[in-house]
Amino acid sequence: MRGPAAYVEVATMGDVLARAATRWPDRDALVFPDLRRTYAELYEGARRSARSLLGLGIRPGERIGLLMPNCLDFVETVFGAAFAGIPVLTINARFKVRELSHVLEDADLVAVVTTDLVADFVDFAQLLADSTAGGLPPRFRRRILLGASSREGYVDRAAFVEAAEQVAEAEVDDARRVVRLREEAVMMYTSGTTANPKGCPFTHEAIVQAATAIAERFEISDADVFWDPLPMYHLAGLELMLTVFWGGATFLTQTHWDPAAGLRLMDEHGATWCYPTFPTFVQDLIHHPDFATTDLSRIRAVNAIGTPEALRDVQSRFENAILVAPYGITEGGGCVSFGRLDDPLEARISTGGPPLRCTQVRVVDPETDEELPVGEVGEIVLRGSACSESYYKDPEKTAEAWRGGWFHTGDLGRMDEAGRIAYVGRSKDMLKVGGENVAALEIEDFLGTHPAVKLAQVVAIPDARYAEVPAAFVELAPSATATEDELIAFCTGQISSFKIPRHVRFVDEWPMSATKIQKFRLREALMHELGLE
Repeated sequence: MRGPAAYVEVATMGDVLARAATRWPDRDALVFPDLRRTYAELYEGARRSARSLLGLGIRPGERIGLLMPNCLDFVETVFGAAFAGIPVLTINARFKVRELSHVLEDADLVAVVTTDLVADFVDFAQLLADSTAGGLPPRFRRRILLGASSREGYVDRAAFVEAAEQVAEAEVDDARRVVRLREEAVMMYTSGTTANPKGCPFTHEAIVQAATAIAERFEISDADVFWDPLPMYHLAGLELMLTVFWGGATFLTQTHWDPAAGLRLMDEHGATWCYPTFPTFVQDLIHHPDFATTDLSRIRAVNAIGTPEALRDVQSRFENAILVAPYGITEGGGCVSFGRLDDPLEARISTGGPPLRCTQVRVVDPETDEELPVGEVGEIVLRGSACSESYYKDPEKTAEAWRGGWFHTGDLGRMDEAGRIAYVGRSKDMLKVGGENVAALEIEDFLGTHPAVKLAQVVAIPDARYAEVPAAFVELAPSATATEDELIAFCTGQISSFKIPRHVRFVDEWPMSATKIQKFRLREALMHELGLE
């Protein structure tokens, strides 16, 4: 026997909450700025949601959609559905009518649960109405509005609660006990291309294997208080909530991104983990005026993605914490790898750490699929119990991506002698400048060393002579100034001439998917400006 990894516990998603409610009933499970629930309270709320779904005639195996930001209704509904054996499509709350219409049809939903409690940000009920204005998809039966109002054509909260009265408690218990690990628990649609997004189904086994492996890597215990502001419709939110629940810790989150509210939440509840992850969130947090005066001394670990220089800066701002970086992709179960807490700093800022125990990773030649030696850059491929196994109803794309038993990520990376994964960039994020291969990430990393640059993103622009040339979009640090000429001069003589951006544009806001910057939109905007469409 070699410690906690000598065997693996796995459960259905619903049983993760049931287990926590049994072991830590009175501990705070879920905390928002304006409410909190213990494990016992959350468990009972999820059971009520399960009874409501069953009472509305939704049967085990029929898929529902969940269209709302982080909120108590989201958590109770997603776990209630898991209890009842009802798979859930967690819908990206950033979707507009065209995207939502596609997903409603493609995912074969029988119902969508939404909210009007955050209508000052997005009127989800109206969005859902607009997306079904041309008619309901064939299997679609219910629009459920969990909010403060009623709306024609929707099941309102009162009717949702009343439906629960038609279902006995024992029926939920019976349903939960027969849910199989290999049944679908959730489905998410991949983000950020000009084509329609693709559905990625995940079994109970997959999502719980990932969550428990992360809990093991993070050494999560019931003494932890874990702040994660990321959306629950994304694996970075939902999966990490399961991670926290597996360890009996407390999950702090927010309905909408607000760095000031996040800092207050961490301070008031004594957060031990800080999980902003993505560069836009990380930079907003550490550059917020309240950051310097907020007591973050109890935080023992921080998760962030960025250039080595940016991560070194983040580490310096959390004096008592250990910074770790991940590598992840939706199809791989969200988190594929994480830095170890006992890894040296240089390894933690330059790699995403070794794979989690539930995933195997190789780096292969993109042309031959032959495994490459340590240190060589190639395509990252993976397989394991946490991975999705197909794109929903898309056998052609499935066959392209899942080959020879491995999922081909389209990501370029290298592996060091300790098995740590270093992400280099997207294979499609490579520029071909006059025959030279250039990784956009390399240019972004260098621009990020300029003191005025908060975040840089590089795209390829067509060029008559070189085929493609780099163009940079830059968000400046607070109070900083810089010009296009200044940043181009900063690169001159420091990186190869063919890597120097030919164009620099400054932005205050980034076009975003759930969590990622949509580079294709940046490219489209510049192409339009330059008349290159």
